[in-house]
Amino acid sequence: MSVTPAKTSTLTPSPSQQRLWQKAWQRFRRDKLALVGLIVLLLLGLSVIFGPWLYRVPFDEIDFSNAIAPPSLAHPLGTNDLGQDQLARLLIGGRISLAVGIAAMLVAITLGTTVGAISGFYGSWLDAGLMRITDLFLSLPQLPLLLLVVYLFRDTARAIAGPELGIFLLIVLVIGSLNWMSVARLVRASFLQLREADFVLAARAIGAKQRRIIWVHILPNVLNLITVAATLAVGTAIITESTLSFLGLGFPPDVPTWGRMLYEAQSYITQAPHLAIFPGLAIFLTVLSINYVGDGLRDAFDPQGL
Repeated sequence: MSVTPAKTSTLTPSPSQQRLWQKAWQRFRRDKLALVGLIVLLLLGLSVIFGPWLYRVPFDEIDFSNAIAPPSLAHPLGTNDLGQDQLARLLIGGRISLAVGIAAMLVAITLGTTVGAISGFYGSWLDAGLMRITDLFLSLPQLPLLLLVVYLFRDTARAIAGPELGIFLLIVLVIGSLNWMSVARLVRASFLQLREADFVLAARAIGAKQRRIIWVHILPNVLNLITVAATLAVGTAIITESTLSFLGLGFPPDVPTWGRMLYEAQSYITQAPHLAIFPGLAIFLTVLSINYVGDGLRDAFDPQGL
């Protein structure tokens, strides 16, 4: 009696995967710091998404008569040197900073997963070549290279896609293209181990295609590692974008990212410290929460604990 390849999906350990995620969530809930980080991250995300709709003060309205005002009832976080409301700018800037972090993470995870899966599954000369490329990218000084690429191509990006969207795409692509290497190594190591597992050998024996084995049988078992790496990549991308904006190579001056707000605050750090405190605190809380969540996910998915 013959067995058709269409039934190979029954060999996928989906019940065990479901139990894995349930156990991981139970372990994650026991990590108090990770749980607090998740709550703070959700609150920050909801604030920057819905905050500008609830707090309707214009972020770009100029009022020189109220410049560098301290926090008050009218302006809870004060105003900048142009009299613009800092809370409104902080909420809008949070949208941009988080969007850059998530988009750059998707680029890095996509590149890293693709390279790692191909390298770990096929092996041989393809594995050697892709790993040498990975080593090459790891050896590059990331921040100087990032500054150089953005400086050289920002005018071209603005001309192609506009002053805001062009810079957004350029920053996302560059940050994502310089942070995929660790993901590739993690995915490659998992693929090297799982391609010899019994359920993969059984899928091969009944005629499953290689593409199906990668997507249906192996990749779901690597999603836990990818999830942890993706969480940490968001924090790295936010820090990198803030660094670019602080150095004056990020978004245009009229786009209030958190890094740009810090850049503008450096000239008034003594007379108006609130200009630097609140955007710096926003970056600090966001990245710290993401790191706590990432650490919690790493412990939750630890095979020794599952």
